[in-house]
Amino acid sequence: MRVLNERELLENAVSADDRLARGKALAILAAGVDAVDPATAVKTFVHLEDGVLKVGSLVFDLSKTGRVFVVGAGKASGLMAEAVEEMLNDRIEQGLVNVLAGTEGRIRTRRTRMNGAGHPIPDEAGCRGARAILEIARSTREGDLLLCLISGGGSALMPLPVEGVTLADKQLLTNQLLKSGANIEEVNAVRKHVSQVKGGQLSKAAFPATVVSLILSDVVGDPLRSIASGPTSPDPTTFQDAVEILTRYGVWQRTPASVRAYLERGTRGEVPETPKPGDPVLSRTHNVIVGNNRLAAEAALKEARRQGLNTLFLSSLVEGEARHVGSVYAGIAREIVASGHPIARPAAVIAGGETTVTVTGSGRGGRNQELVLAASLKIRGVSGVVIASMGTDGLDGPTNAAGAIVNGQTVGRARKAGLDPLTALAENDSYAFFKGLGDLLFTGPTMTNVNDLAVIVAL
Repeated sequence: MRVLNERELLENAVSADDRLARGKALAILAAGVDAVDPATAVKTFVHLEDGVLKVGSLVFDLSKTGRVFVVGAGKASGLMAEAVEEMLNDRIEQGLVNVLAGTEGRIRTRRTRMNGAGHPIPDEAGCRGARAILEIARSTREGDLLLCLISGGGSALMPLPVEGVTLADKQLLTNQLLKSGANIEEVNAVRKHVSQVKGGQLSKAAFPATVVSLILSDVVGDPLRSIASGPTSPDPTTFQDAVEILTRYGVWQRTPASVRAYLERGTRGEVPETPKPGDPVLSRTHNVIVGNNRLAAEAALKEARRQGLNTLFLSSLVEGEARHVGSVYAGIAREIVASGHPIARPAAVIAGGETTVTVTGSGRGGRNQELVLAASLKIRGVSGVVIASMGTDGLDGPTNAAGAIVNGQTVGRARKAGLDPLTALAENDSYAFFKGLGDLLFTGPTMTNVNDLAVIVAL
């Protein structure tokens, strides 16, 4: 990964120590993202030797296997497909993967077609691709092998609403959920119950063929049911759960009538539930995690040690309201400076996970930008400290930035530039705030996605 505006970020430093800390933070984040390169992740778990395909502990003699198909969806799934095709080549009968629109031209495959689609709000291109993927799954028969390549972003990139629910209705539903403060598992529990593909239904369509899903996780804790809304995983949630989530977050009354009607039919048992644990249609499905946030965090720690820093791995399971998490990170930074606890300077603290933002203002931003904006208020005036946070996919919320970086002088610089951090936080307008300072992180789409990565550097 390359930070496209690294020079500007370093030039914004107010001292030599600040410049050094910024450089180290950016190098640490880059190392973490590079470690979860999708192609590398696939090649670590998948091997072909003498006609025998090994996926983790699974073994398939291709001379005795029927046709091989490749499908998938997600921001990293294109590069995963490239790695699979490099191994299997003409053994692939047919393939289709939904990827982030604008990245399809970066993938080099012959047998597997890339279909660019919208994210985070699903679009018609995603629907067309999802319908074609479902048709491929239904075309399989016993003895065939369906390889599913799943990564973060797959929920939005593989949309196929149930009959009676329009794409516009699902777009509105998704937009409302993303702004409600619901976490990703709750969002996906709802999406699964208005989809023809999610919640194990892709595996159901392929049964009795063998399904092997290679999964790059973007959900805290790697719950299979929630990564891309679990198209090949049993779904323990119910229609009633979906209704309760929409009600809990105050979204139910604003939910499109077609969605409410379908979910209510589901609670009455008038439409089938998603496949549950133990359902026979999932008995020939194997799900394999090939990469996750912890792997990225471990690589970031290794780079921090190479940079001569004492290191502490906080967690790869961080969740919560972004601004609150940012305040906690700032508190840790201040404690390091004040007392040398929990780790002595020069230090780097690494954390991963995925926070949420409850949108109440009219501004624009992402969870990583809001996190570090909140942190900047708590480290004001503290020297030698930098806090940076980014989405490993290179896109933070509905913005083109990956995240942002702050230090003890951020608030002072902002005030001199006529920017008010408190107003920006109240209005959820972190993007404009950091754009005005030149402290956004720009990487472009990284073609991977394993949640967010944050680093505290204290020199």
